[in-house]
Amino acid sequence: MSMSALLSALRGAGRQQLSVSTVATRQTTGSHVLRIDGYTQVSKLVGKDKRMRLETISVGGHDWRINCYPNGYSWTKYEGSHISLFIKKASHREAEEDPTIKVEASILDQAGMPSYTKTIPEIRASACTHIHGFGWNRFISHKDLDEEKHLKDDCLAILFDLTVVTKECTEVALLPEPTVWAPASWPSELHGQLVEAIWNKEKPDVTIKVGGETFVAHRWMLEARSPVLKEDLSLTSDLHVANMDAEVFKTLLQFIYTDSPPLVEEATTPEKLLVAADRYRLDKLKLACEEALCRHVSLDSVAATLVLAERHCCPVLRGACMRFLSSPGNLEAVVASDGFELLKTGCPSALLELVVNKVMRQEQ
Repeated sequence: MSMSALLSALRGAGRQQLSVSTVATRQTTGSHVLRIDGYTQVSKLVGKDKRMRLETISVGGHDWRINCYPNGYSWTKYEGSHISLFIKKASHREAEEDPTIKVEASILDQAGMPSYTKTIPEIRASACTHIHGFGWNRFISHKDLDEEKHLKDDCLAILFDLTVVTKECTEVALLPEPTVWAPASWPSELHGQLVEAIWNKEKPDVTIKVGGETFVAHRWMLEARSPVLKEDLSLTSDLHVANMDAEVFKTLLQFIYTDSPPLVEEATTPEKLLVAADRYRLDKLKLACEEALCRHVSLDSVAATLVLAERHCCPVLRGACMRFLSSPGNLEAVVASDGFELLKTGCPSALLELVVNKVMRQEQ
């Protein structure tokens, strides 16, 4: 079940104000190549029981150091006959988690391909905090180093692949259920009486064709309610409305006569009705659609909803989307989904605003 479906089910059961904490693992792999030019001379200079301590590398939010003993690690009977390799955890911050790691070390051949590999299966990073770290006392013996395969031109290259698995707990703060605007001044039965009185007083004098259906209406009512319809009717009494569903226009016409926003979710899709309300400059209906859409802002819908709000100048809906995306974890989740491309192309300024605000919060 998707997150949006889960939240819809919970809200349908009466739980209107929700927050979600998601616990998951994150796997990060970093690679590092140790290249020793003039290996024969270097191993002599380093000597026995001596290590080459390399610069630290950062993988998975932690610092690591590779320790290489060309002539083996001391206190073993193999000292001087093998190469010893260890990975050491170099960062020691307080309250730092103990992630799981996997280490793979490979000697590269002349084509840059692994020709000899050893692997440490999953272990805790705390095992790598000893003085030399965790790894292999006997990574490879000197006699097994092939001059043509491993030491061409007296160069030894070892590839390290370090995978760090950390736990992530992301709190996604969801918007509380917004208060939906609803007119409180006119009883519903009065609407019906007024509309009936209008129709009984005079016959409709305007014909409107929408999506294969024909509607009739009163010119004076349409002109009084919508400046766009007033302009359209200055040219003709027979209107043809393109790019709109008949059901959407029917809901629009009901609002024009009653001044009462319908139950938007039941009448038609709020998105289409919002576009129609904006097209005919019916601000009260547009606001009702905005607030209806605010009820359903989720990770799956927020990108498309924000683009809709930007395109049709909907400050209430835009504010709801921006607050949702500003909550911890939500922007990251949308960026990792198909919604990121929609935000980049549909509302780049809003995306930039979100990123800038996030950076500013992190710097505080």
